[in-house]
Amino acid sequence: MEISVADLARLVDGIVVGNSNTTLRAVSKIEEATEGSLAFLANPDYEPFIYETQASAVLVQQDFSPRENLPKSLTLIRVEDPYSAFARILNWAQKEKKHPAGIHASSVVSTNSEIGEGCYIGPLVIIEDGAKIGSHCQIHGRVSIGKNCSIGDNCIIHPNVTIMDESVIGNECIIQPGAIIGSDGFGFAPNGNNDYLKVPQIGNVRIGNRCEIGAATTIDRATMGSTVIEDGVKLDNQIQVAHNVSIGQNTVIAAQTGIAGSTSIGENCMIGGQVGFAGHLTIASGVKIAAQSGVTKSIQEADSVWQGTPALPIKDYQSQQITLRKLIRSLVLQRLEQLEKQSNVSK
Repeated sequence: MEISVADLARLVDGIVVGNSNTTLRAVSKIEEATEGSLAFLANPDYEPFIYETQASAVLVQQDFSPRENLPKSLTLIRVEDPYSAFARILNWAQKEKKHPAGIHASSVVSTNSEIGEGCYIGPLVIIEDGAKIGSHCQIHGRVSIGKNCSIGDNCIIHPNVTIMDESVIGNECIIQPGAIIGSDGFGFAPNGNNDYLKVPQIGNVRIGNRCEIGAATTIDRATMGSTVIEDGVKLDNQIQVAHNVSIGQNTVIAAQTGIAGSTSIGENCMIGGQVGFAGHLTIASGVKIAAQSGVTKSIQEADSVWQGTPALPIKDYQSQQITLRKLIRSLVLQRLEQLEKQSNVSK
């Protein structure tokens, strides 16, 4: 990364206060920044750092007013939202670091596959028959892409990802290391002999545009039809998405959540970490579920907030917890009174 303050300000519609010709070569946390780096100030708790930072430039809110003298060499870039602007800059910097187009000599690419222009195919990648890769994708080392898969334009597939046969991935998706897309769903039928017969999983996985799949996350193929991840969905690390699940657009799900088969989650939901969903449920759009909750029934009320196991509307859960604490306190006080009476009697 090497860019002038003036050019960077144009990227984020910022207003420069200071030296617009300063060259920036790195991005850093405000408390760790050094000369030549860019930092941002979004949380007021970090304001004390701006008065001693070594950064050459800091993104601040448009109405930021220093309470102390700033370092003389510091340039401010005033923006509407420093955190959002910093994210845009990081995305720009990431794109600048793209690998040059080409296919590494150690990769195995089927002659019956299609690779779009400007793609980087890293070492030991396997691309099987019928696979189609869009333009300007980055496929990093040891990625395996199965038969008849389709991957859109401008995707980044990080090392050791496995994408199984027939999977479909849209444009501008990011798949983090070790994710598995299209593994068999967990389908077994009792055969009457204290044993189970495997049910073949003949469906696929469909992932929309601008999705991100976290490291070591698994998305199972459908038994029939498709497991569907709609546009803009963001899945954290180590999430399990079972067969025939559907997740609506722009929903975000934190780490270690597990979603059992055939559950449907609506649009714009926010799911905390370690949430468990039973199978065959329907979750309305806009629902928020607190971390470590267990969802055992469908949630029909859009934009509602739930917590606990089994999950309850947030106000009901909080009322339940208050009542429980009062009950425990009452029982403890009763027991202390009993012990005090017994002590007095023994005297």
